[in-house]
Amino acid sequence: MKTYQQLIEECLQTVKEIFPWDLEEKLEAGDEPILLDIREPYEFNAMRIKNSINVPRGILEQSCEWDFEETIPDLVKARDREIIVICRSGNRSVLAAYTMQQMGYENTASLKTGLKGWTDYEQPLVNNENQEVDIDDADEYFASKVKPEQERPK
Repeated sequence: MKTYQQLIEECLQTVKEIFPWDLEEKLEAGDEPILLDIREPYEFNAMRIKNSINVPRGILEQSCEWDFEETIPDLVKARDREIIVICRSGNRSVLAAYTMQQMGYENTASLKTGLKGWTDYEQPLVNNENQEVDIDDADEYFASKVKPEQERPK
């Protein structure tokens, strides 16, 4: 049996990661990668990188293929485009980028450290009304909220 962390480490053998400052540099240079946020809709609606699209991890595979209610045509046609996969901390995005590679996407990368690292690097996020989110609110939102009963027994 593999742990979650072992699965991520295994996927990192083929998944490229990009740091927040590298993504900032790409965006400032006018590059237009697809920013694919694979968090749940409630997470995406709270705050996200401007111009990102939301495809929750649970429907990613259907969104990347024709003939499903979840199909996103621009995503299906983007197998040769640069896609930066984004999540909260950079773990789910590794798994999603790996899945996309298996589906024929040639240029995917995971945002290393996720949106938590993006805000730690003091990059802007917007809310559902496309208004910039206060950095302190983002820090609080992305802080770990693991409860004692969720921790590994000692």
